[in-house]
Amino acid sequence: MLFGGFGFGLAATALALACSSSSEGGSTAADGGADRRLPGPIHPAASCPVTIETPELIAGTHVPEGTVITYNSNPPCSGPHYPVWANFQEYSAPLDEGYLVHSLEHGAIALLYKCDPATDACKVTIDALRKIRDAMPTDPTCDPAIRVRVVIAPFPRLDAPIAAAAWGITYKADCVDVPTLTQFAKDNYARATENICAAGRTF
Repeated sequence: MLFGGFGFGLAATALALACSSSSEGGSTAADGGADRRLPGPIHPAASCPVTIETPELIAGTHVPEGTVITYNSNPPCSGPHYPVWANFQEYSAPLDEGYLVHSLEHGAIALLYKCDPATDACKVTIDALRKIRDAMPTDPTCDPAIRVRVVIAPFPRLDAPIAAAAWGITYKADCVDVPTLTQFAKDNYARATENICAAGRTF
């Protein structure tokens, strides 16, 4: 069954119009992200319900590590974060959101899940997310040990089984819908206020 009547291109178009090249050659929001908002949630045709949204963009200020931060979306996609970012890799334990959001500010895509990794169903989910990461084109600005700015991690407080985030935009779904999630990742990769592929902290 297909859900929703909106074309997925709406999200990509709205975000592309809001981005321009910075003086350093990176991609950045033209005016801090005000033009990145969609007119409302969109629901691309998919094998399960999918929702893409652009919550109000919050400035990416640095706060001390360990600070409790309240975000305006789940998963978070902008706002205060720690001075250190999470390395672009797969994690078996949840990341503190202050590190994750800093990774998004560097243009990363976060592929997140809410399930018990000990179960067979969750192992299938994680493997599907890995395949989406592996299908991303190699980023020439990344060290070969990183290859792409993608984080895969459990996220227990999700209100959906699957989610993804990039700077300023979120994706939530009831399943791993490969076509829409892959498109989301490709459309929103390296579109953030700081287009940087440098190793972060590992946990």
